[in-house]
Amino acid sequence: MNAKLHVVTRTEPIDLDRLVRMQPSELQRLYKMIFDRAIPSGSSEQARRKIAWHLQAAREGVLPESARQHALAIAKEASLRMHVRRSRAGSPFSHATVTGIVSDHDSRLPMPGAVLIEEHRGKTVVVRVLDTGFEYDGKRFTSLSAIAKEVTGAKWNGFLFFGLVKESRGGR
Repeated sequence: MNAKLHVVTRTEPIDLDRLVRMQPSELQRLYKMIFDRAIPSGSSEQARRKIAWHLQAAREGVLPESARQHALAIAKEASLRMHVRRSRAGSPFSHATVTGIVSDHDSRLPMPGAVLIEEHRGKTVVVRVLDTGFEYDGKRFTSLSAIAKEVTGAKWNGFLFFGLVKESRGGR
């Protein structure tokens, strides 16, 4: 297989289909040409995404300032927050920043918009996860346990009923 390596130039148009097919060396050259540095930590997929965004922004224009401000306002109201901790001065990593994302969303639950499906005694139970609560059979519920009780007539842990709890190693 004697494939020619195609050199990318500033005048040659790049489309997204071609970007996906690029070999790592070709991708590295394009990234260096656009951002004037090497691909960080050898992440070709992340580099493809960044280049794609850059190409689309160049072709279609960047986000208008009014839209950016609107997005920032929405983000400030969101329950998802990012906390930044800086490492101690004098440590070998004093330039590093560690971020953590804090959310009031229960990590055992899928994100709002997800659909939970469970079979119970030959009946398919379909539950939609909402921002606050759940929807089952056209009604709103505050908990999965309430839905499980509605379906079975008995008290159930909703997470167990819908299979959202990992089994412990001890089998309990």
